[in-house]
Amino acid sequence: MRAPVAAVWAASLGLLAGAAAAQTNFVPILKAPAPAPMASAPSAVVPVTALRVVLAGSMGQKALLVIDGGAPRALAVGDAWRGVRLLSLDDAEALIEMDGQRSVLRLGAAAVNLGGSASPGSGRVIQLSSDAQGHFLANGQINGRGASFLVDTGATLVSIGQAEADRLGLVYKESPRVALSTANGMVSAYRISLGVVRLGDVDAFNVQAVVQPEAMPHILLGNSFLMRFQMKRENDTLTLEKR
Repeated sequence: MRAPVAAVWAASLGLLAGAAAAQTNFVPILKAPAPAPMASAPSAVVPVTALRVVLAGSMGQKALLVIDGGAPRALAVGDAWRGVRLLSLDDAEALIEMDGQRSVLRLGAAAVNLGGSASPGSGRVIQLSSDAQGHFLANGQINGRGASFLVDTGATLVSIGQAEADRLGLVYKESPRVALSTANGMVSAYRISLGVVRLGDVDAFNVQAVVQPEAMPHILLGNSFLMRFQMKRENDTLTLEKR
């Protein structure tokens, strides 16, 4: 009786494989040829940009998280916002998680990047939401270190308290002195240039600023930064678009 064609074909493949193995000392793995794929247009690869998360403070048992320079959001342990979940909270630290990646946020520290590659700072638009008093607050960075800002269109330059300047590691004590008018009268301040000021995904370079002895709860984001943007306010949203 003639052997089935499939059996003969399989036996022939086995003999060929054995001969090749004897000559090369490799054991080949034979696979049936896969069908040729249908032609299709190449799919675009969209890079995932990381979320920049900052611990801005706490309210009782809730952490105040700022994501990409937006308004602070109060989260209790177990709550999530924009994919970021709060796992634990103590006095000055919060443990968060996104897509299985865990990070520790520290109060006053630089933003943590989650969920993708670090942003290159090449964005053009900043959107801020006002608080209950109508102020626009934002968390960002100065020279890579976390900072809290208050938009002040009445300030000529970015204004930083001396204690905050020390925390940020700014070198200012050899800088030129200028007279500065404050709510408490005239004070002597240092005029400096900030290498990089970042809000969200937007970098501004060589921003003029003053360091004053008076303690300040926030860094005043004055016109030396704001004049680089077209400003538009709609209700409780302030949009800054790079010129």
